[in-house]
Amino acid sequence: MPTPGRRALPGSLRSSGGLGYGHIIAGKRRFPVHLGGSMASTVLVLNGPNLNLLGMREPDVYGTETLDEIQARVEARAGELGVTADFRQSNAEGDLIEWIQEAQGTADGIILNAAAFTHSSVAIADAVEAVGLPVIEVHLSNVFRRERFRHHSHLSRVARGVIVGLGGDGYVLAVEAMASILPRKG
Repeated sequence: MPTPGRRALPGSLRSSGGLGYGHIIAGKRRFPVHLGGSMASTVLVLNGPNLNLLGMREPDVYGTETLDEIQARVEARAGELGVTADFRQSNAEGDLIEWIQEAQGTADGIILNAAAFTHSSVAIADAVEAVGLPVIEVHLSNVFRRERFRHHSHLSRVARGVIVGLGGDGYVLAVEAMASILPRKG
């Protein structure tokens, strides 16, 4: 699995949890492929700017858990629930928008921590609304106990649900909620 925030080499094949799906990565594009095995619902877990710094950045606000550790917990819980988690991180707004758009037809739902883009990106909210997939918005910290500008989310209006303030546990709860929302496959 590539390190969060880093792209795999062009044309490489990466498995996304061993539950029947992988991706061929060519340049900036990811193409899902079925690798055999059971058909599982696929949940795209997207992470926005600076989340690659978790564990080092403001641990009093975000905790000491790294994004890799959160990813491992998400993938483990998703596997227990029969769901494939496709976990990604980018500091670029355009990458998040492209991944959301590509999710239409390749994923069944999206868990999204857009980080600072939550408060500023109408474009990400428009992409979420356009694809029509269930989305759960996640934030590690309780944004309502922080600066006033963090109290507004462009995403909440188009999200199925919002989880804030529970650290990495919020991601695990989002996977559990998404598994209960999605229809069973296979």
